[in-house]
Amino acid sequence: MTEHTGSAGTPPRIVVVGAGYAGLAAAKLAAKWTDARVTLVNAHDRFVERVRLHQLAAGQRLRDLPLADLLRGTGVDLVVDRVTAIDPSTREVRLTRGALTYDRLIYALGSHADLDSTPGAREHARTIATREDAERLRADLAHARTVAVVGGGLTGMEAAAELAECHPGLGVTLITSGVLGDALSDRARRHVRDAFDRLGVEVRERTRVTSVHAGGVTPADGASITADTVVWTAGFRVPDLAREAGFAVDDRGRMVVDDTLRSVSHPEVVGIGDAAAVRRPGGAELRMACATGMPAAQQAVRALADRLRGRQPEPFRFRYRQQCISLGRGDGVIQFVDHDDRPSGAVLTGRLAALYKESVVRFTVLFQHYPTLPAG
Repeated sequence: MTEHTGSAGTPPRIVVVGAGYAGLAAAKLAAKWTDARVTLVNAHDRFVERVRLHQLAAGQRLRDLPLADLLRGTGVDLVVDRVTAIDPSTREVRLTRGALTYDRLIYALGSHADLDSTPGAREHARTIATREDAERLRADLAHARTVAVVGGGLTGMEAAAELAECHPGLGVTLITSGVLGDALSDRARRHVRDAFDRLGVEVRERTRVTSVHAGGVTPADGASITADTVVWTAGFRVPDLAREAGFAVDDRGRMVVDDTLRSVSHPEVVGIGDAAAVRRPGGAELRMACATGMPAAQQAVRALADRLRGRQPEPFRFRYRQQCISLGRGDGVIQFVDHDDRPSGAVLTGRLAALYKESVVRFTVLFQHYPTLPAG
């Protein structure tokens, strides 16, 4: 029996909030795989290659990708506006300029830099979480002599390397609370360290930043690290909209979903991308990444389409294959991983790794054009 969702004789209404790597693909797939009326809501009219924002901050140009062009011929209606609230009791998405009702909601609002957990970060640090953030950082770098990148994850490593390569006279320091590349294999860590030595990036390990000020940062040991510009990559947060709407969320505010990526508290809602807490059957959490979001979009919409047709959907299945790190334009590390994202002994480095990473990044845009391509 087909699941009833819309008014009698009318197609269901699917609203997708967020047009990042997961949301844009989900909207296009929903229009392709269902007979629903699909509306995509996004705060900006451009698709942002978030995995390239460190390049933009360093002074490079990115492709212009209007959402209207990416949606042309798909039947998806685009609304450029900011979501201010979601009311599940009336199935309404409220915007700054009106509201939309839905029968099914795909929640894909992504994440943003966490600037509120450390005093002074919001007032004195730059991030590369949005295009606007990256452009502001690029403007600051025109007058900076020193920069401190806080956060030793993949984003921090890529940002430090890119800034050092594009601005040879800039003093770049990477500050991490752990060990540089601690999630990588020994061989991969050595290559990252060698690359930073070549680029002149100073690394401060086991250094926890407790505050940010106009002249740099203060670590827990109290010895201030000076910098003209501070780049904050130490953690991400998700919007509070899911929590405020009353959806079941985890302790980080991410929507809790079942094994078909449907909200455990509101079955008419699907959660994908960074703002959803997706776990494997054994409980392991999937990391925030487009490598997770794109295949999740495919399987979530397939499950939604199955339910609309009265079929039992298959559970979400996914495995990681690699972690890709650019170290400037001509160097990188590809750390191959096992099913649970743990590093294996297989590593690709140097120019071949840079080409590999570039092909992966280009695929993320190709996927937005053709979201039925295999993504996981």
